Amino acid sequence: MRHGTRIACATALLLTLTAAPAATAADADPTHVDGQLPSGATYMMDVPTNWNGTVLLFSHGYNAGPANPAQDAPDAATKPLLLQQGYALIGSSYASTGWAVTDAVPDQLATLDVFTTRFGQASRTLAWGRSYGGLVTTAIAERHPDRIDGSLSLCGLVQGGVANWNNTLDPAFALKTLLGSDVPLVNLPSQQAATDAANTLTAKVDSAQSTAEGRARIALAAALHNIPVWNAPTQTRPTTNDWDTQQANQYDAVKGLLKIAAFNRRQEAEVRAGGNMSWNTGVDYTRLLAQSSVSKEVTALYKKAGLSLGKDLAALNHAPRISADPSAVAWMSSTSSFTGKLAKPQLSVHTIGDPLVPVQTESALRRAVTAAGSAPLLRQAYVDNAGHCTFSPAEQLAALHTLEDRLTTGGWQGTDPASLNARATAADPTTPTRYVSYRPTPYLRPYDLAHPADGR
Repeated sequence: MRHGTRIACATALLLTLTAAPAATAADADPTHVDGQLPSGATYMMDVPTNWNGTVLLFSHGYNAGPANPAQDAPDAATKPLLLQQGYALIGSSYASTGWAVTDAVPDQLATLDVFTTRFGQASRTLAWGRSYGGLVTTAIAERHPDRIDGSLSLCGLVQGGVANWNNTLDPAFALKTLLGSDVPLVNLPSQQAATDAANTLTAKVDSAQSTAEGRARIALAAALHNIPVWNAPTQTRPTTNDWDTQQANQYDAVKGLLKIAAFNRRQEAEVRAGGNMSWNTGVDYTRLLAQSSVSKEVTALYKKAGLSLGKDLAALNHAPRISADPSAVAWMSSTSSFTGKLAKPQLSVHTIGDPLVPVQTESALRRAVTAAGSAPLLRQAYVDNAGHCTFSPAEQLAALHTLEDRLTTGGWQGTDPASLNARATAADPTTPTRYVSYRPTPYLRPYDLAHPADGR
C-alpha cells in the first residue's frame, strides 16, 4: 500500500517537473530533472543520452542545515566521469536535515519511483552513499533489498547509530573527567546549550595541550575513539615512534569531534530519539584502551609526562556513569542500527586515516555480517589516505565497477588492492589510486541488532 501510494504521488509530481530538453543523438548533454516529493524533499536526476541501463541512487552525508540541497553524485569531479560512462544519477535532499534516516530512506525510494516513471525500469539499480549516506545506503540494503541489486558504502557509518553515539560519548567523557569540567554530555536542551558545552570543553583541551600531562590525556581521549595519528591530508605523516607529531595531529581531530559531533549533532539526534541514546555503564576503559589502535602512543606519552596511566584509567572507571534512556535506544536501534543480514552484495570502502568515522567501523560491520551468515555478500576495501571521505574519482569508480562485476559474474573478483588500483587507473588515470591491504582493529563499542546487549 505504501509503495503504491508513493508511485501515485510521484507520477502526479511529474506534472510540475522542470527538466532540460530531451537530449538528441547529436546532443551530448544529459537530461537533467529537478522536482519535489510529497514529503517536501527535493530531488535531482541526470540521465545521459547513452544511458547504460544502470541507475545509481546516491545518498548524501549528514547535513546540519538549514539548506539541504539534493545531490546525485559524490562530488563534482566524479559526476561527469559517471555520466560519460552512461550511468543515470539520482538522489534526494531528504525532507529534513540532521540524523534524518527516517526521512532519508523513504525519500530515496520515492526518488527511485519517480525515475522509473519518467525514464523506465532500470536494468540494474545500485544504492551508494558517503559518510552518513553510507548509513542510509546500508539501511536500504538491509530493509529494502527488493529495490536494489547491490550497494556501495563509502566512508560510511556502517557501525550503526547506537554504536556511533556510544563511541562518540567515550572521548568526551574522558576529557570531562580528566581535564576537570562540569559540562553536560547528554540530554542537551538546545543547540545553544550544545554549542556552549562544546566551546567550554574545547577551551579545556586547548589549555591542556600546552602541558605534557594534558597532551597525554588528550591522546587517551583520542584513543577511545580510535582517532588515527594521521587524519588530514595536510598533516605530516608521522613515523612509528614520533609520539609528539602523532598527538599533535590527534589534537586537531579531537577538537573537531567536539565541535562537530559530540554536542551539536548529538543534541539534534537526541531530539529525534526522544532522549539520550548512549551509555557508558559497565564500560571498562582499561580494556577499551588495550584494544585501541593507538594504545602504544598513549602509554609512551604518559611515561614521557611522568603521569600514571593506571591512575587516570581508574579515575575514568570510578567516575559517575551515564545511563541511556531505553526508549531512545529503542528508537535509534530500530531506525539506525543493523542486523548484518544482507540479501544483495555490498562493497564497503574506507580511508585508513578517517578521524570522524574511524576505519574501525568496518570491523563492526564485518562482525555483524559474519554473525548473520551474510559474509559471502560483503567485501571491504581500504584506501591509504588521511581524512574523511577523501577518495579520488578513480578510487570511487574502481569500487563501483568492482561491485558491478560481482553482480555480472555472481562472484567477487579483483577485490585485492592491486586489482582495485589497476581498475582505478583504467577508469581515471588523472587522479590517485591508493588501495592497500589493511585490517582494522576492533570497533571499541560495537552494537548491532543481533547482539543488542554487547558493551552494555
